Amino acid sequence: MPPAIAEATPGRAAAWWGKLHGFGPVVGLALLCVAGTLLNAEFATIDNGLNVLTRTAFIGIIAVGMCFVIISGGIDLSVGSMAALIAGCVILVMNHAAGTIGSPVLVVGLGMLVALVLGPLFGLAHGLLITKGRIEPFIVTLGTLGIFRAYLTYFANGGAITLGNELADVYSPVYYGSLLGVPFPVWVFAVVALAGGFVLNRTAYGRYVQAIGSNEQVARYAAVDVDKFKIITYMLLGLCVGIATLLYVPRLGSASPTTGLLWELEAIAAVIVGGTALKGGAGSVTGTVVGAVLLSVISNILNLTSIISVYLNAAVQGFVIIIVAFLQRGRR
Repeated sequence: MPPAIAEATPGRAAAWWGKLHGFGPVVGLALLCVAGTLLNAEFATIDNGLNVLTRTAFIGIIAVGMCFVIISGGIDLSVGSMAALIAGCVILVMNHAAGTIGSPVLVVGLGMLVALVLGPLFGLAHGLLITKGRIEPFIVTLGTLGIFRAYLTYFANGGAITLGNELADVYSPVYYGSLLGVPFPVWVFAVVALAGGFVLNRTAYGRYVQAIGSNEQVARYAAVDVDKFKIITYMLLGLCVGIATLLYVPRLGSASPTTGLLWELEAIAAVIVGGTALKGGAGSVTGTVVGAVLLSVISNILNLTSIISVYLNAAVQGFVIIIVAFLQRGRR
């Protein structure tokens, strides 16, 4: 065999293996759906499918933002606590504004605006501490995890912050309403995922994020403003948390110290199950979306079949993270 062909063959094999590896989450999701249908006929109904997608929307939207952070080589452990604090602040602002603003629709709009502003602000704080403060992302977000939840507990005086009844009625269609038979949270999830995929794959910013995660030092030598793009990445994740929160608030109409508990675990699990490398540099929004749906399907199957206790859902997700991280240990 000529040397050129001998060198090309391993390269083609690696490329094919890479493509097959990329289809892994999709194959896993398909097998889970088959298993779920065999175990319980209710699983394959349209209502159950929409229910799974609606419940996936919160974590899926956050996971899209988390995908950018992990690809850039970072991590954020505070998204659950951040969502809880944003939800509490949104409800407090709306309840206070209801006494001065006559229109409940304007009050709800103000609350949604607060969610979309607070998320990027918290992300900006993370980005500045990580880039300008030279503190590891793990330490920064572990600290804010405690800070966010402590402030929510303080504002709620240890209990729950509840939205007023009239505002709850006006706000509820944001979660319970639908368009063409599809719930609004699913539409928002789809738009966020499409936008995220476009930004990651079709813009210079997306290429810079992947370059920074692949080799930050080389990116600096290539004149990439690493600090600026890292800050933008954390602000983008904060915006995703804000969007997820404004969809979550009308679901229960309250925020308590248990709101958003373990959302960070679910978001990180969705990203790495979707094929994104934990060390950064490579990943996809499509894989993240599949990963988020896959985890929800696991939870849904456990609920429908009672194979194991629903209280062990978090344990299942933890095992999934460890197994996937083990399989990724040789990847860049």
